[in-house]
Amino acid sequence: MLVALLASAALVSQQQQQLSVQPFAQGLRPLTAIASTPAEPKRLYAVEQSGRIVYFVNGRLGGTFIDLRGRITSGGEQGLLSLAFHPNYKRNHRFYVDYTDTHGNTRVMEFRSRSGHGVASSARQLLFVRQPYVNHNGGELQFDWAGFLYVGMGDGGSEGDPQNRAQNPSERLGKLLRIKPLLKGAHWQTVALGLRNPWRFSFDRTNGDLYIADVGQNNWEEIDYRAAGHVSKLANYGWKAFEGRARFSNTALGSGELVSPVYAYSHADGNCSVSGGYVYRGQAVDAAAGRYFFGDYCSGFVWSLRIDNGGAADVRREPFRVASLTSFGEDASGELYFATGNGRIFKLSA
Repeated sequence: MLVALLASAALVSQQQQQLSVQPFAQGLRPLTAIASTPAEPKRLYAVEQSGRIVYFVNGRLGGTFIDLRGRITSGGEQGLLSLAFHPNYKRNHRFYVDYTDTHGNTRVMEFRSRSGHGVASSARQLLFVRQPYVNHNGGELQFDWAGFLYVGMGDGGSEGDPQNRAQNPSERLGKLLRIKPLLKGAHWQTVALGLRNPWRFSFDRTNGDLYIADVGQNNWEEIDYRAAGHVSKLANYGWKAFEGRARFSNTALGSGELVSPVYAYSHADGNCSVSGGYVYRGQAVDAAAGRYFFGDYCSGFVWSLRIDNGGAADVRREPFRVASLTSFGEDASGELYFATGNGRIFKLSA
Protein backbone atom coordinates (compact mmCIF):
# COMPACT_ATOMS: atom_id res chain seq x y z
CA MET A 1 0.00 0.00 0.00
CA LEU A 2 2.80 2.39 0.91
CA VAL A 3 4.58 1.64 -2.35
CA ALA A 4 1.40 2.43 -4.32
CA LEU A 5 0.91 5.71 -2.47
CA LEU A 6 4.49 6.76 -3.09
CA ALA A 7 4.19 5.90 -6.78
CA SER A 8 0.96 7.88 -7.03
CA ALA A 9 2.53 10.87 -5.31
CA ALA A 10 5.52 10.73 -7.65
CA LEU A 11 3.19 10.67 -10.68
CA VAL A 12 1.26 13.69 -9.41
CA SER A 13 4.52 15.53 -8.77
CA GLN A 14 5.72 14.72 -12.28
CA GLN A 15 2.47 15.91 -13.84
CA GLN A 16 2.61 19.16 -11.88
CA GLN A 17 6.19 19.90 -12.86
CA GLN A 18 6.23 22.90 -15.19
CA LEU A 19 8.42 22.63 -18.26
CA SER A 20 10.37 25.55 -19.66
CA VAL A 21 13.16 26.33 -22.09
CA GLN A 22 16.53 27.88 -21.44
CA PRO A 23 18.75 29.69 -23.96
CA PHE A 24 21.51 27.53 -25.41
CA ALA A 25 22.93 29.61 -28.29
CA GLN A 26 22.27 32.74 -30.30
CA GLY A 27 23.86 34.79 -33.07
CA LEU A 28 23.61 32.06 -35.71
CA ARG A 29 21.98 32.32 -39.11
CA PRO A 30 18.43 30.94 -39.57
CA LEU A 31 18.44 27.29 -38.53
CA THR A 32 16.79 24.27 -40.11
CA ALA A 33 18.08 21.34 -38.05
CA ILE A 34 20.00 20.14 -35.00
CA ALA A 35 21.82 16.80 -34.98
CA SER A 36 24.15 14.65 -32.92
CA THR A 37 25.89 11.29 -33.00
CA PRO A 38 26.68 8.83 -30.16
CA ALA A 39 30.23 8.75 -31.52
CA GLU A 40 30.71 12.31 -30.20
CA PRO A 41 28.73 12.59 -26.96
CA LYS A 42 30.01 16.10 -26.19
CA ARG A 43 29.16 17.60 -29.61
CA LEU A 44 25.94 19.11 -30.91
CA TYR A 45 25.54 20.22 -34.53
CA ALA A 46 23.42 23.09 -35.84
CA VAL A 47 22.42 23.39 -39.51
CA GLU A 48 22.14 26.89 -40.95
CA GLN A 49 19.72 27.24 -43.84
CA SER A 50 22.28 29.19 -45.87
CA GLY A 51 24.59 26.16 -46.06
CA ARG A 52 26.90 26.06 -43.07
CA ILE A 53 26.96 23.45 -40.28
CA VAL A 54 28.49 24.53 -36.98
CA TYR A 55 29.16 22.48 -33.87
CA PHE A 56 29.15 22.99 -30.13
CA VAL A 57 31.38 21.21 -27.62
CA ASN A 58 30.05 21.02 -24.07
CA GLY A 59 27.66 23.85 -24.88
CA ARG A 60 30.22 26.20 -26.42
CA LEU A 61 30.54 27.03 -30.10
CA GLY A 62 33.45 25.03 -31.47
CA GLY A 63 33.55 26.16 -35.09
CA THR A 64 32.40 25.24 -38.59
CA PHE A 65 31.99 21.55 -39.40
CA ILE A 66 31.41 22.04 -43.13
CA ASP A 67 30.52 24.98 -45.37
CA LEU A 68 28.36 24.15 -48.40
CA ARG A 69 27.08 27.63 -49.20
CA GLY A 70 28.46 27.59 -52.75
CA ARG A 71 26.27 24.59 -53.67
CA ILE A 72 22.97 25.84 -52.27
CA THR A 73 19.98 28.04 -53.02
CA SER A 74 18.74 29.46 -49.72
CA GLY A 75 15.64 31.40 -48.73
CA GLY A 76 11.98 30.70 -48.13
CA GLU A 77 11.73 26.92 -47.84
CA GLN A 78 14.97 26.24 -49.72
CA GLY A 79 18.47 25.73 -48.38
CA LEU A 80 20.49 23.22 -46.38
CA LEU A 81 17.66 21.33 -44.70
CA SER A 82 19.07 18.49 -42.59
CA LEU A 83 22.01 16.45 -41.35
CA ALA A 84 22.19 12.78 -40.36
CA PHE A 85 25.19 10.79 -39.17
CA HIS A 86 25.65 7.17 -40.18
CA PRO A 87 25.01 4.78 -37.25
CA ASN A 88 28.59 3.57 -37.67
CA TYR A 89 29.99 7.10 -37.91
CA LYS A 90 32.64 6.39 -35.28
CA ARG A 91 34.35 4.04 -37.74
CA ASN A 92 33.32 5.18 -41.22
CA HIS A 93 33.01 8.98 -40.65
CA ARG A 94 30.11 9.26 -43.10
CA PHE A 95 27.32 11.80 -42.79
CA TYR A 96 24.43 12.88 -45.01
CA VAL A 97 22.77 16.17 -45.90
CA ASP A 98 19.71 17.24 -47.87
CA TYR A 99 19.85 20.57 -49.68
CA THR A 100 18.31 22.64 -52.46
CA ASP A 101 20.97 23.04 -55.14
CA THR A 102 21.69 26.19 -57.14
CA HIS A 103 18.98 25.23 -59.65
CA GLY A 104 16.36 24.72 -56.94
CA ASN A 105 16.37 20.91 -57.00
CA THR A 106 16.76 18.46 -54.13
CA ARG A 107 19.99 16.57 -53.57
CA VAL A 108 20.81 14.06 -50.84
CA MET A 109 24.57 13.84 -50.51
CA GLU A 110 27.02 11.73 -48.54
CA PHE A 111 30.22 13.24 -47.16
CA ARG A 112 33.04 12.04 -44.98
CA SER A 113 34.75 13.77 -42.10
CA ARG A 114 38.39 13.90 -41.11
CA SER A 115 39.80 15.14 -37.80
CA GLY A 116 36.37 16.30 -36.69
CA HIS A 117 35.49 18.33 -39.80
CA GLY A 118 33.51 17.52 -42.93
CA VAL A 119 35.43 17.14 -46.17
CA ALA A 120 33.52 18.91 -48.94
CA SER A 121 35.49 17.16 -51.70
CA SER A 122 34.27 13.74 -50.50
CA ALA A 123 30.72 14.31 -51.83
CA ARG A 124 28.75 11.36 -53.22
CA GLN A 125 25.23 11.88 -54.51
CA LEU A 126 22.53 9.47 -53.31
CA LEU A 127 19.41 11.15 -54.63
CA PHE A 128 18.43 13.88 -57.09
CA VAL A 129 14.81 15.05 -57.39
CA ARG A 130 13.75 17.86 -59.69
CA GLN A 131 11.59 20.42 -57.90
CA PRO A 132 8.80 22.05 -59.94
CA TYR A 133 8.24 24.91 -57.46
CA VAL A 134 10.21 26.69 -54.75
CA ASN A 135 8.25 25.39 -51.75
CA HIS A 136 7.45 22.05 -50.10
CA ASN A 137 10.92 20.54 -50.24
CA GLY A 138 10.53 18.41 -47.10
CA GLY A 139 14.19 17.61 -46.57
CA GLU A 140 14.43 15.69 -43.29
CA LEU A 141 16.96 12.84 -43.04
CA GLN A 142 16.89 10.17 -40.31
CA PHE A 143 18.34 6.70 -39.79
CA ASP A 144 16.30 3.86 -38.28
CA TRP A 145 17.56 0.99 -36.16
CA ALA A 146 18.13 -1.24 -39.19
CA GLY A 147 20.50 1.22 -40.85
CA PHE A 148 18.08 2.59 -43.43
CA LEU A 149 18.42 6.26 -44.29
CA TYR A 150 15.01 7.95 -44.72
CA VAL A 151 14.22 11.18 -46.53
CA GLY A 152 10.91 13.04 -46.43
CA MET A 153 9.85 14.62 -49.73
CA GLY A 154 7.23 17.36 -50.04
CA ASP A 155 4.69 17.31 -52.85
CA GLY A 156 6.72 19.69 -55.03
CA GLY A 157 5.00 22.92 -54.03
CA SER A 158 2.56 25.49 -55.28
CA GLU A 159 -0.88 25.02 -53.63
CA GLY A 160 -3.14 22.01 -53.58
CA ASP A 161 -0.62 19.69 -55.26
CA PRO A 162 -1.80 20.75 -58.74
CA GLN A 163 -0.21 17.76 -60.53
CA ASN A 164 -1.34 15.28 -57.84
CA ARG A 165 2.21 14.13 -57.26
CA ALA A 166 1.73 12.96 -53.66
CA GLN A 167 -0.64 10.15 -54.70
CA ASN A 168 1.28 9.21 -57.85
CA PRO A 169 3.45 6.15 -57.10
CA SER A 170 5.76 6.91 -60.03
CA GLU A 171 6.74 10.27 -58.48
CA ARG A 172 9.20 10.69 -55.61
CA LEU A 173 7.55 13.91 -54.49
CA GLY A 174 5.11 13.61 -51.58
CA LYS A 175 6.78 10.40 -50.39
CA LEU A 176 8.82 8.93 -47.55
CA LEU A 177 11.79 7.13 -49.11
CA ARG A 178 14.56 4.98 -47.66
CA ILE A 179 17.82 3.33 -48.67
CA LYS A 180 20.75 1.49 -47.11
CA PRO A 181 23.39 3.94 -48.33
CA LEU A 182 26.41 1.66 -48.08
CA LEU A 183 24.79 -1.43 -49.59
CA LYS A 184 26.12 -2.00 -53.09
CA GLY A 185 23.36 -1.72 -55.69
CA ALA A 186 20.79 -0.43 -53.18
CA HIS A 187 17.82 1.53 -54.53
CA TRP A 188 15.45 3.98 -52.90
CA GLN A 189 12.26 2.35 -51.63
CA THR A 190 8.95 4.13 -51.10
CA VAL A 191 7.53 3.40 -47.65
CA ALA A 192 4.82 6.08 -47.65
CA LEU A 193 2.96 8.37 -49.99
CA GLY A 194 0.37 11.09 -49.52
CA LEU A 195 2.59 13.64 -47.78
CA ARG A 196 2.23 17.38 -48.39
CA ASN A 197 5.34 18.77 -46.72
CA PRO A 198 6.73 16.57 -43.94
CA TRP A 199 8.46 19.27 -41.93
CA ARG A 200 10.37 17.02 -39.66
CA PHE A 201 9.93 13.37 -38.82
CA SER A 202 11.77 11.28 -36.26
CA PHE A 203 12.12 7.80 -34.81
CA ASP A 204 11.71 7.20 -31.09
CA ARG A 205 15.18 6.15 -30.00
CA THR A 206 13.73 3.70 -27.46
CA ASN A 207 11.32 1.68 -29.63
CA GLY A 208 11.77 2.82 -33.24
CA ASP A 209 8.26 4.26 -33.66
CA LEU A 210 7.90 6.87 -36.41
CA TYR A 211 6.38 10.35 -35.96
CA ILE A 212 5.74 12.71 -38.89
CA ALA A 213 4.64 16.35 -38.74
CA ASP A 214 2.97 17.17 -42.06
CA VAL A 215 2.25 20.81 -42.89
CA GLY A 216 -1.32 21.53 -43.93
CA GLN A 217 -2.85 23.68 -46.67
CA ASN A 218 -5.44 26.11 -45.32
CA ASN A 219 -6.89 24.77 -42.10
CA TRP A 220 -5.18 21.80 -40.45
CA GLU A 221 -1.73 20.75 -39.27
CA GLU A 222 -1.21 17.08 -38.51
CA ILE A 223 0.88 14.59 -36.57
CA ASP A 224 1.13 11.10 -38.04
CA TYR A 225 2.30 8.01 -36.18
CA ARG A 226 3.47 4.62 -37.36
CA ALA A 227 4.51 1.85 -34.96
CA ALA A 228 7.98 0.45 -35.62
CA GLY A 229 6.64 -2.90 -36.76
CA HIS A 230 4.58 -1.24 -39.51
CA VAL A 231 7.08 1.29 -40.87
CA SER A 232 8.17 -1.08 -43.65
CA LYS A 233 4.56 -1.57 -44.81
CA LEU A 234 3.43 0.94 -47.40
CA ALA A 235 1.43 3.75 -45.79
CA ASN A 236 -0.69 6.46 -47.35
CA TYR A 237 -1.03 9.64 -45.27
CA GLY A 238 -3.88 10.94 -47.38
CA TRP A 239 -2.83 14.21 -49.03
CA LYS A 240 -4.42 15.64 -51.16
CA ALA A 241 -7.58 13.67 -50.60
CA PHE A 242 -7.39 14.75 -46.97
CA GLU A 243 -5.98 17.71 -45.06
CA GLY A 244 -5.66 16.50 -41.50
CA ARG A 245 -8.79 14.41 -40.96
CA ALA A 246 -10.94 16.65 -43.21
CA ARG A 247 -11.74 15.91 -46.83
CA PHE A 248 -9.78 18.31 -49.05
CA SER A 249 -10.57 17.08 -52.57
CA ASN A 250 -12.14 14.25 -54.53
CA THR A 251 -8.71 12.93 -55.45
CA ALA A 252 -8.57 9.14 -55.51
CA LEU A 253 -6.21 7.58 -53.02
CA GLY A 254 -3.24 5.69 -54.38
CA SER A 255 -1.80 2.50 -52.96
CA GLY A 256 -0.90 1.85 -49.34
CA GLU A 257 -2.81 1.65 -46.08
CA LEU A 258 -4.60 4.92 -45.29
CA VAL A 259 -3.14 6.29 -42.04
CA SER A 260 -5.11 9.09 -40.41
CA PRO A 261 -3.41 11.62 -38.13
CA VAL A 262 -3.19 10.82 -34.44
CA TYR A 263 -3.56 14.54 -33.82
CA ALA A 264 -4.52 17.59 -35.86
CA TYR A 265 -4.78 21.24 -34.85
CA SER A 266 -6.35 24.18 -36.61
CA HIS A 267 -4.99 27.51 -37.81
CA ALA A 268 -6.81 29.31 -35.01
CA ASP A 269 -4.81 31.36 -32.48
CA GLY A 270 -2.19 32.35 -35.04
CA ASN A 271 -1.10 28.83 -35.97
CA CYS A 272 0.09 28.21 -39.53
CA SER A 273 2.76 25.54 -39.93
CA VAL A 274 3.74 22.55 -37.80
CA SER A 275 7.36 21.77 -36.88
CA GLY A 276 7.87 18.19 -35.76
CA GLY A 277 10.13 17.10 -32.93
CA TYR A 278 11.09 14.02 -30.94
CA VAL A 279 9.95 11.73 -28.18
CA TYR A 280 11.85 12.90 -25.13
CA ARG A 281 14.21 10.20 -23.84
CA GLY A 282 16.62 12.34 -21.83
CA GLN A 283 17.25 12.23 -18.09
CA ALA A 284 17.06 15.89 -17.06
CA VAL A 285 13.30 16.52 -17.31
CA ASP A 286 11.23 13.78 -15.69
CA ALA A 287 7.88 15.34 -16.63
CA ALA A 288 8.76 15.10 -20.33
CA ALA A 289 9.67 11.40 -20.34
CA GLY A 290 8.09 9.47 -23.21
CA ARG A 291 6.28 12.49 -24.64
CA TYR A 292 6.45 13.54 -28.29
CA PHE A 293 7.07 17.29 -28.71
CA PHE A 294 6.03 19.47 -31.66
CA GLY A 295 5.24 23.12 -32.24
CA ASP A 296 4.03 25.78 -34.64
CA TYR A 297 6.27 28.13 -36.59
CA CYS A 298 3.91 31.14 -36.51
CA SER A 299 2.36 31.02 -33.04
CA GLY A 300 5.38 29.59 -31.24
CA PHE A 301 3.11 27.24 -29.29
CA VAL A 302 4.66 23.92 -28.26
CA TRP A 303 2.61 20.80 -27.52
CA SER A 304 3.44 17.31 -26.34
CA LEU A 305 1.52 14.05 -26.36
CA ARG A 306 1.86 10.38 -25.56
CA ILE A 307 0.87 7.46 -27.76
CA ASP A 308 -1.49 4.99 -26.08
CA ASN A 309 -2.84 1.99 -28.02
CA GLY A 310 -1.89 3.65 -31.29
CA GLY A 311 -3.61 6.96 -30.58
CA ALA A 312 -2.73 10.31 -29.05
CA ALA A 313 -3.27 10.62 -25.30
CA ASP A 314 -2.76 13.38 -22.78
CA VAL A 315 -2.19 16.11 -25.38
CA ARG A 316 -1.10 19.31 -23.68
CA ARG A 317 0.10 22.73 -24.68
CA GLU A 318 3.29 23.50 -22.83
CA PRO A 319 3.59 26.70 -20.74
CA PHE A 320 6.13 28.40 -23.02
CA ARG A 321 6.51 29.58 -26.59
CA VAL A 322 9.44 29.44 -28.99
CA ALA A 323 9.27 32.21 -31.60
CA SER A 324 10.04 31.27 -35.22
CA LEU A 325 10.28 27.57 -34.31
CA THR A 326 11.77 25.78 -37.30
CA SER A 327 13.02 22.46 -35.96
CA PHE A 328 13.96 20.27 -33.01
CA GLY A 329 16.96 18.13 -32.19
CA GLU A 330 18.39 15.66 -29.70
CA ASP A 331 21.86 15.46 -28.25
CA ALA A 332 23.61 12.15 -27.69
CA SER A 333 21.96 11.84 -24.25
CA GLY A 334 18.46 12.42 -25.56
CA GLU A 335 18.04 15.97 -24.29
CA LEU A 336 15.73 18.09 -26.44
CA TYR A 337 16.59 21.31 -28.31
CA PHE A 338 14.57 23.86 -30.28
CA ALA A 339 15.95 25.60 -33.39
CA THR A 340 14.63 28.90 -34.70
CA GLY A 341 14.57 31.01 -37.81
CA ASN A 342 16.23 33.86 -35.93
CA GLY A 343 19.39 31.89 -35.22
CA ARG A 344 18.70 30.95 -31.63
CA ILE A 345 18.72 27.53 -29.94
CA PHE A 346 16.85 26.65 -26.76
CA LYS A 347 17.00 23.58 -24.54
CA LEU A 348 14.11 21.92 -22.71
CA SER A 349 14.34 22.22 -18.94
CA ALA A 350 12.20 21.86 -15.83
